[in-house]
Amino acid sequence: MEEAIIKAACAIGAGLCMGIGAIGPAVGEGNAVGKALEGMARQPEQSSTLRTTMIIGCAITETTGIYSLLIAFLILFAL
Repeated sequence: MEEAIIKAACAIGAGLCMGIGAIGPAVGEGNAVGKALEGMARQPEQSSTLRTTMIIGCAITETTGIYSLLIAFLILFAL
C-alpha cells in the first residue's frame, strides 16, 4: 500500500512539474514572437536581425521546458 502511494505521489509530482514547467516557455515564446513580429512590421529592413535574435531567445526559453521534462523523468523513473 505504501509503495502505491509513493508511486501515485511521484506521478502527481511529475505531472505538476510538466504542467507548471510548460507554462513559462509557452508564454515567453509567444511574447517573444509577438514582439519580434511587431518589430518586423515597424522596421522591415531589420527583419533578419530580429528573426535571428528571436530564434536564439526562443531556444534559450525552451530549455526551461526541457529541464522540467528532465525533472519529471527523474521523478518518475529514479525512484
